[in-house]
Amino acid sequence: MAESEPVSNANPVGEKRTCLQDGDEETPAKKPKVDGENGNAPNTDGGGGGEEEEEEQEGQASDGEEDGESFADMMKHGLTEMDVGILKYVSDHEGFSGILKERYSDFVVHEINKQGKIVHLDDLSIPADSEQQPNDCDVLTEEQKKQLGELQLFKNKEGNVSIEVKDDTKEKRTLVHKAIKTQFPGLETKTEEKEGHKFIVAYHAAGKKALAAPRKHFWPKNRGSYCHFALYKENKDTMDAINVLSKFLRLRPNMFSYMGTKDKRAITVQEIAVLKITAERLAHLNKCLMNLKLGNFCYKNHPLKLGELQGNHFTVVIRNISGTDEQVHQAMGSLKQTGFINYYGMQRFGTTAVPTQQVGRAILRNDWNQVVDLILKPRPGAEKEYLVRCREEWAKTQDPEAALKKLPNKRCVEGQLLRGLSMYGKKNIVTAFGLIPRNNRLMYVHSYQSVVWNTMVSRRIEAFGLKAVEGDLVLRGTHVLTAEEAESHSIHDIVMPLPGYDVIYPSHHIGEGYRELLSADGLDLDNMRHKVKDYSLAGAYRRVIIRPTDVSWEVIHYDDPRISLVHSDFEKLENKPAPVFKKDGKYRALRMEFSLPPSTYATMAIREVLKLDTSIKKQTQLNTVWFN
Repeated sequence: MAESEPVSNANPVGEKRTCLQDGDEETPAKKPKVDGENGNAPNTDGGGGGEEEEEEQEGQASDGEEDGESFADMMKHGLTEMDVGILKYVSDHEGFSGILKERYSDFVVHEINKQGKIVHLDDLSIPADSEQQPNDCDVLTEEQKKQLGELQLFKNKEGNVSIEVKDDTKEKRTLVHKAIKTQFPGLETKTEEKEGHKFIVAYHAAGKKALAAPRKHFWPKNRGSYCHFALYKENKDTMDAINVLSKFLRLRPNMFSYMGTKDKRAITVQEIAVLKITAERLAHLNKCLMNLKLGNFCYKNHPLKLGELQGNHFTVVIRNISGTDEQVHQAMGSLKQTGFINYYGMQRFGTTAVPTQQVGRAILRNDWNQVVDLILKPRPGAEKEYLVRCREEWAKTQDPEAALKKLPNKRCVEGQLLRGLSMYGKKNIVTAFGLIPRNNRLMYVHSYQSVVWNTMVSRRIEAFGLKAVEGDLVLRGTHVLTAEEAESHSIHDIVMPLPGYDVIYPSHHIGEGYRELLSADGLDLDNMRHKVKDYSLAGAYRRVIIRPTDVSWEVIHYDDPRISLVHSDFEKLENKPAPVFKKDGKYRALRMEFSLPPSTYATMAIREVLKLDTSIKKQTQLNTVWFN
């Protein structure tokens, strides 16, 4: 299928253009299963969820916006879709061009919870059972309230407010303590005695001078232990958002639970749960935080688990499209009727000159010297200056301590590996590598599995097209189809395995292709158990074709490229007007909506519509004006 080039003269005013990311991404867990069907696999970028979460690596995947020139330079050495096995389309319509994610508000993700309900932020009120009692309000003067309010809003986070208790009874002190904590969530109190007078001292829970451990709060027995809420965020990934909430609430990040991580460059809404933090304290954060809003509070007796969600609902705007209305209708109709190849998207494989799957292959081959070399060696393309210096030092001296000194942030993958090598020596690389968080380590081997899956599915589509054939696999106890059975199945029933020790392979020649591909990489398909248990791959099954649900679309016209073309949940709460589209607007955009199950990539659905390589490298090559 011919690809059409994206418009290269657009991006007149908006934010820097970038390649699309997805609402969610997962990896297979160790137990073989259907990848993306039950949604209990780890995820990296935001939406499928799973037993464990993979975090984006510093130094491997882009963790922020670079300036245009260095970003373009870096992408010269990045991957294209062809490099990771993304080769085929399922439809025969003509592709057309457009701008992907010109603004982060062009990509909106709403989580679909385990009850099948789309999660929205549409209520900022406090649950009735936790609203403050009016008689608490009378014990504080207006001046005291003003001082406490300023302290609460971080105008003097390390300061305090002292309130003398002249009527010194325990009941009066209790009323003051309760009034402060109820009316000013985020503040803590303690009683102090100075020169024979008693004072109640209020201080900020997030301040450095706060007590070493959080004070115990009264928690009603009839109230659920977990406060669940909708988290609305703009241009911030889920872990960054939780780290911000943790800092403001003075909690460990693991006190929060969620069903899947979401994109950074997007507007996303998802459900979060936190242990024994009141809705008042959470709602107070709406006064303090930028690009984050919390609402839809309720108390429940259980946390959330990765993978419990049913999927994600996407609203995507492709700006400055070149396709005619008829082309758009044909492309979207095909997406709705047939779907798209369920490829793992580009963000699965990192953005620098050393793809994550290469590291994964070295791990599986037990070639630990190569693992270290691939992660730490100098590489072409732009990187943060401190990483460049760190790599140069390692290449020159092979001294982990000297290289580590070049890193201001020791928590990146390179820093964690160097710290391990410094502690355990270069002869104990497996132990040293273990200092990298488990999810990050598993990301490498899952990335290798993913590129194998992509490659073999492309071969499967090339060989047999969009019909079920003898030798294909279906998920009826993982059954290999006979010729007769194939006639009663469609391509939407067919799965392909991710390589592992506990899966079966198609009985036609594509199955043998797995063996040949792994053999060329120095791996044995019959021996996928690893000396290190973490890297033993059980395998999983993944549907070949995904058909989105709730598909709708419209072509809209607009004049101002700076305006948002989606009415967000927060804008609705603020009673801001919805965008108005003109029939004769200067620009045209495709606004599409669809829902996807966990472990599927919205970028791959959009790729099928546009017939466009979604890799950042390809986008950069075709859109040089972006960086001018």
